[in-house]
Amino acid sequence: MKIWYQSYVDAEHGQSYWDALQLHLDSIIDPGTQVDIKGITPHDSYAHPIVEFRCAREVICNAVKAEQQGYDAFVVGHFQDAGLYEARSVVDIPVLGLGESSMLYACQLGQRIGIVTINPRYISWFHQQIVKYGLSDRVTGVHAMTFQPGQILDAFGNDSKLRTVEALFEEQAIPLVEQQIDVLIPGGGIPMLLFSQIQQHNVGGAPVINGIPIVVKMAEMAVKLKQTTGLGVSRVSDYKKPPADVLHEFITHPKGL
Repeated sequence: MKIWYQSYVDAEHGQSYWDALQLHLDSIIDPGTQVDIKGITPHDSYAHPIVEFRCAREVICNAVKAEQQGYDAFVVGHFQDAGLYEARSVVDIPVLGLGESSMLYACQLGQRIGIVTINPRYISWFHQQIVKYGLSDRVTGVHAMTFQPGQILDAFGNDSKLRTVEALFEEQAIPLVEQQIDVLIPGGGIPMLLFSQIQQHNVGGAPVINGIPIVVKMAEMAVKLKQTTGLGVSRVSDYKKPPADVLHEFITHPKGL
């Protein structure tokens, strides 16, 4: 089984993160599974919807490329899941999103879910995701730290900076737990991987989940279900495929000023 893991940084700006991520992925996959990390250039360097929109286009094109290159599944390894629904609508291989998968699995661990993102500018985006996934009654709190996406990369390989990020996360998480939040989600693949170094991570008894193994295991399961039962996404509405010429136009005709 081959899985394309789509990062929103690239090797130039996130090599330490990629190195740690690859080790983490290799430790959690089933025997016979291969996960290849792929990046986006220019990378996601600033927390803003216009950056997410730009990256989403690359994600959609890369999902098509992954299918053409024989990958069995495509993982959007970025909590904002930009391009997730659109990618599902253009390929037949399973497409999983880090944000969606994390939220859905968290609902099995507790009734009320909270997210702590890395930057306040992501809060409105997360609320849009929560509504889109139909989880407004379950994912009820979103708080934020104040990092740019690239800044938190500096904490990899630096225990002092890891503890600083952990303390800042707890500062935002404690009010959520006081409001009876049961499960906490770090809002991003980078903080999730960073916190994977902390065993049985929790704040006030609320588990802090790492969505990376969750989305990868869901991808493995989706591939196996597709192989054994033929199960795939609905083509009725949201994931209805476009005509081939429309998809070709999208992939081959980027527009700029």
